[in-house]
Amino acid sequence: MLNKNILLCVTGGIAVYKAAALTSKLVQAGAKVKVIMSKSACQFVTPLTFQALSRNDVYTDTFDEKHPEVIAHIDLADWADLVLVAPATANVIGKLANGIADDMITTTLLATTAPVWIAPAMNVHMYNHPAVIKNIETLAGFGYQFVEPNEGYLACGYVGKGRLEEPEKIVSLVTNYFQTQTNILSGQTILITAGPTKEMIDPVRYLTNRSSGKMGYALAEEAVKMGAKVILVSSVDSLTTPKDVQFVKITSAEDMYQAVMDNYQKASIIIKSAAVADYRPKEISNQKLKKKDGNLIIEFERTKDILLELGKKEDKPFLVGFAAETEKIDEYAWSKLERKNADMIVANDVTKAGAGFEGDTNIVTLYKKNHEKKELPLLSKNQTAKEILLEIYRDLKEGVKNANS
Repeated sequence: MLNKNILLCVTGGIAVYKAAALTSKLVQAGAKVKVIMSKSACQFVTPLTFQALSRNDVYTDTFDEKHPEVIAHIDLADWADLVLVAPATANVIGKLANGIADDMITTTLLATTAPVWIAPAMNVHMYNHPAVIKNIETLAGFGYQFVEPNEGYLACGYVGKGRLEEPEKIVSLVTNYFQTQTNILSGQTILITAGPTKEMIDPVRYLTNRSSGKMGYALAEEAVKMGAKVILVSSVDSLTTPKDVQFVKITSAEDMYQAVMDNYQKASIIIKSAAVADYRPKEISNQKLKKKDGNLIIEFERTKDILLELGKKEDKPFLVGFAAETEKIDEYAWSKLERKNADMIVANDVTKAGAGFEGDTNIVTLYKKNHEKKELPLLSKNQTAKEILLEIYRDLKEGVKNANS
């Protein structure tokens, strides 16, 4: 974190005292920290405390321009490498989710293009209120990342989820975040499949599914940021291909099979995030099928199982499959991991709010060959992609260690 610019936004609640400790620990870790406080936060701890700990001016009022050559909230928004809202009250979460900018913190947050992390702290019933849950899901869809609160004794006397995460853990998460911004995947070539396939019935009709390809595109974008060379195989036309990605356009499951088999030996990692059709029409009509009396019966045949075929290869790369399920997530994911000889399965319950197709967020669980299971919270698809890639990096690094031991 050496010389990283962290903008800490402190909103009102008893957990403000932890924000003081957080400021100190971030500075000790080498970060440059500037603090904005809400008026309510100033009722718990004075700005002078944060000024002493950060060794910088503390901002509390949008109209208090400390340096006339710049507009403070725009200058701070542009200065930050990372914005951290800790503690974050239900009030500020609601304002941000609805685009309200009525104080120094919300005005700055709407102006920044830096990553924004929210660390909630509130009463357990407030945290579980449908309005708060909806606002959190909205912000996650915007790309905000959440540092989930702990469970325990709360200042109000309740015991439950709502305690601000400990400063040491937040510092660890921030440190880990900046580590992932370096070229940790430099030298790796990653083949990623994304989106649905289209199986033709006749010249004007086809069968497909609801996959948007957003998860695969997010993986491609984040992998490039981490230094990898990326080959993206997809049928999706509606998304912008990430910069510096080699794009291979396909339509059907057979097209995807051929594209993957043509390129798999170039890859050290393959991530099969596409929702490939399991079946296709056995016969494709050369002419448009016309309406007739009675029912239409189409006979289907199995498509090739790309993940299974890759798992059989003696020279198979590190292999990651996806499993979009509606029930028995654990059972199906572990079974798929074993049957397909994969190194990791990324599974989600598409019936959960925030985890289904077409949205901008996801809630996934990682199932790994070493029998580890890691659950990720509701995150934007780009944040989910980062976590998946980081876990792949760790597994590859551990594999090197094991091979050399």
